[in-house]
Amino acid sequence: LFSAWRGRDIDHVWCKRRLDPAGGSAADDATFFGAAPASGPVHPIAALDAGPCTEQLGHPGPWHERLPHFRLGFNPSSGQELQSELFVAAHDGPAALRVLAGMADELAAVLMVSEVRAVAADDLWLSPCYGRQSIALHFTWVPSWPDVRPVLADLERALAPFEPRPHWGKLTTLPAATVRSRHPRLADAEALRTRWDPNGRFRNGYLEELLA
Repeated sequence: LFSAWRGRDIDHVWCKRRLDPAGGSAADDATFFGAAPASGPVHPIAALDAGPCTEQLGHPGPWHERLPHFRLGFNPSSGQELQSELFVAAHDGPAALRVLAGMADELAAVLMVSEVRAVAADDLWLSPCYGRQSIALHFTWVPSWPDVRPVLADLERALAPFEPRPHWGKLTTLPAATVRSRHPRLADAEALRTRWDPNGRFRNGYLEELLA
């Protein structure tokens, strides 16, 4: 799902499926939750040209050329942006979306687009989806941290009842202690890292604070 949260509606629903019986056929339904089929290729960010995007409109192709939204060799998204992503348990997804809808005006002031996707649970110790089927709430922000930071902080406070886990490679304002508390196997991962990297060659200032 893509939305710029200029209102309560979702702007785009992108349906990607396998071409075997397990893939389903929801995307063929012209009444898919009231959505109209796209008349042509679209970019997730409404003002941008769809040229850099991977094939759309049901054209089949190998998974590695369809699962990404952008073609290799092109800048993904706008190319100049900040990003955040927060993962909540799947059963909290509807309530979390209602929080976003309630913050639409605040979000829209600094947001290019938001993406919502479902992710299966896994057993990877450092994964934001460890042990729980998740809804990922992604945010592509304007490239101004002073403007984005207070909005992101408000968003993370509003989502706090759902204990979101932040994406490791994207921006968050959550304190290190909070991030640690939401990864039940973080201590095990740190013990393993200490065993294999006793001199800390793969540590940096961010990890020192996070794992302290």
